[in-house]
Amino acid sequence: LIVQTKNPRELLPLLDNAGSIFLGDWSPESAGDYASGTNHVLPTYGYTRTYSSLGLADFSKRMTIQELSADGLKNLAPTVVTMAEAEGLDAHKRAVTIRVEKLAAK
Repeated sequence: LIVQTKNPRELLPLLDNAGSIFLGDWSPESAGDYASGTNHVLPTYGYTRTYSSLGLADFSKRMTIQELSADGLKNLAPTVVTMAEAEGLDAHKRAVTIRVEKLAAK
């Protein structure tokens, strides 16, 4: 879930159902896919090799939250662009390049 509003942190208490949350102008989903840490993509069926047995954590609901600064996105941009190009995901690439171009114009 991308929350791109003037004060995105104010909306966090209202969010109940999101696998991953990306806050603010400089936190595109593609950064989470490739470079900034957590990922919104669910694991494939191969997860059983690393997933533990049923435990208390399986009954807990978790959400991840990401918020990049302008400098953080600029630092991750080359990695995200390279990965998006390799996968042929132009929208992921543009989600970063548009923001970086906006920063360069300032």
